[in-house]
Amino acid sequence: MKKLILIASVTATPALAASGPFFSLGNTNFVVLISFLLFVGVLLKFGVPGKLTGLLDARAAQIKADLDEARALREEAKAILASYERKKKEVQEQADRIVASAKEEAVAAAEQAKVDLANSIARRLTAAEDRIASAEAGAVRAVREHAVTVAIAAAADVLAKQMTAQTASASIDDAIKQVGAKMH
Repeated sequence: MKKLILIASVTATPALAASGPFFSLGNTNFVVLISFLLFVGVLLKFGVPGKLTGLLDARAAQIKADLDEARALREEAKAILASYERKKKEVQEQADRIVASAKEEAVAAAEQAKVDLANSIARRLTAAEDRIASAEAGAVRAVREHAVTVAIAAAADVLAKQMTAQTASASIDDAIKQVGAKMH
């Protein structure tokens, strides 16, 4: 640092441009040079450059610490963002699975309802067919009974018209004999 000051003082062009002898107290340039050198010397004596360097180093260390903290916060923010994105994706996948499951259950329930409806229709159809068959059988039986009744009535009319008192008495006697034979 001292060499720098010495070189600056020797090569200073305004100092060489002054009139008169340079190393005289009458030369303002020389007086300014001496004052400057004394000022620099006082600064060096009290360690001002060291203090300034220390302050600058402390400031640089503080800035570096702030930058490191900012990097750490940035990394932490990235990690949190990644975690939230991962959780968002998981929640979306879970929601998709729930929707798919609900759709599958709805389809299964619809299929089961169709099967139940088909079974119910088949049971009702079978019951209706059974009732129809029963009604047909009842109608056939009623028609037969009515036919038998009509036939008996017709036979009774025919017999009544063909029967005389003699044939009736002979028929009664034959019937009594048959009943008597069957009873013994």
